[in-house]
Amino acid sequence: MSNSKVMLKKTKTFSRRKLNSILLEVVAIIIFITFFFPLVLMVINSFKENSFLVTSDPLGLTGSIDSFIKNLSTVWTSPNTMFQRAFINSTIVTIFSLALIVITSSMAGWILVRTKSLTSTIIFYMFVVAMIIPFQVVMLPLVSWFRIIRDFSAIPLLRTHFGLIFAYIAFGAPFSVFLYHGFVKSIPYELEEAAKIDGCNTTQTFFYIVFPILKPVTITVLILNGIWIWNDFLLPLLIIGKGTDNQTIPLAIANYAGAFVTEYQLLLTAVLLAMVPVLILFLFAQKYIIKGMVAGSIK
Repeated sequence: MSNSKVMLKKTKTFSRRKLNSILLEVVAIIIFITFFFPLVLMVINSFKENSFLVTSDPLGLTGSIDSFIKNLSTVWTSPNTMFQRAFINSTIVTIFSLALIVITSSMAGWILVRTKSLTSTIIFYMFVVAMIIPFQVVMLPLVSWFRIIRDFSAIPLLRTHFGLIFAYIAFGAPFSVFLYHGFVKSIPYELEEAAKIDGCNTTQTFFYIVFPILKPVTITVLILNGIWIWNDFLLPLLIIGKGTDNQTIPLAIANYAGAFVTEYQLLLTAVLLAMVPVLILFLFAQKYIIKGMVAGSIK
């Protein structure tokens, strides 16, 4: 009798777990469809003409390759939106911002871990606090600061790529330092001691010994910050503004949405073009993101 009760209990437990697993799969499928549907809608409508897109069913598969090539050519060569120039601008801003974020944040995370003092602890927690503050809180003070220094000689630089890169370093450093700080804790200090015995100074120890070990978390920092910088709209709008020679891709895409007329087919094609570089980069480096996040959170 007792064996029957045990078997019945195990059967109920197994059925409950199986039901929970099925429910989780259903929820996951619903979430996937919810997030994937706008992407499908964007792709199929970028193959249509604007008049046909507005008057017909936007869900219909009635587009053509010729229409897509025409839309692609119009977006890339249009002098009104300057998409080609914006693509170059976004590439420059993203590359230099990521390079400087990685160099400064990795150095800061390493030295904050290896320096055991009250000052280093306070500085690290200041980075942690900066992660919590939303950008919208400092948005108005940032604009006011730019207006205050408008008459100074530095303002031409701050209204260009230099100012935007400078701002991205400031906003991207807190989270990056936090990831590097957690990852450096898992690196044995004996490696650095051995390097010092072999004659390496502090700079050589970092770049020859520590930094190569930081590869997983570095790729994580590059991907997460790269997606944010490449797709960011608000910060370039505040610093550079729309319609300028230094505008980035999100600002160029916004030019297709007018107050009275919106060229939807060009808007969707431009968004698709902007997604391609980040999507390719993410697909090739996605395994390092999870590895870097987990490794950085062990301690």
